[in-house]
Amino acid sequence: MVIDAGHGGHDPGTHGVFSEEKDIALDVALQLGKYIQEYLPDVKVIYTRKDDKFVELEQRAHVANKNHADVFISIHANAVSKSSIYGTETYVMGPHKTEGNLDVAKRENSVILYEEGYEEKYEGFDPNSPESHILFSLTQSAYIENSLYLASKIEEQFGTRAGRRSRGVKQAGFWVLWRTAMPSVLVEIGYLTNPKEEQELNNSSVKANIASGIFRAFRDYKNNIESLN
Repeated sequence: MVIDAGHGGHDPGTHGVFSEEKDIALDVALQLGKYIQEYLPDVKVIYTRKDDKFVELEQRAHVANKNHADVFISIHANAVSKSSIYGTETYVMGPHKTEGNLDVAKRENSVILYEEGYEEKYEGFDPNSPESHILFSLTQSAYIENSLYLASKIEEQFGTRAGRRSRGVKQAGFWVLWRTAMPSVLVEIGYLTNPKEEQELNNSSVKANIASGIFRAFRDYKNNIESLN
């Protein structure tokens, strides 16, 4: 499986008053990988980054595809102008139902603007254009069913075991999910723009709880998929 810590290097992602998305995503990603290696030793864990470096969006998908990963989990933290909003959301590739979902996809896709020559590399895809997102989110993923199943397991764990407020499973047009040839999800583990949640996301035991929730969801998903085969 591939664990993708969002952002990194000169791309900080979103931020709260005192912390940046790239650091929190990396902490949770590394903790998740540790749990998997400890409790599911038969699973090979590959990280798109293990430190504070910039990794192109295209490269993140390439790592997963090149290694023929069975699952791709991308970890992020959220931001919104309304500071009262908090909670987790897990996204799969698909058409957005709300402006809010589109805004999240636009923000996460806009990291390509940090890359040189992105116009050619991403074939004219404009991360700021709603039209670009609409057209490409209509490309249904072949892995949508398993992606939705994994996403629902993650949000279930967050809501029942990890002490988070689950805002549910959502769909939107994420470039990195579109390019991965396997079940893939993008997990927004909380809002850095909510003061209480920013404090929590900087607490190591809360981050460990979040990672263990994703771990348990992945373990249950894996057991279920294997029992079907």
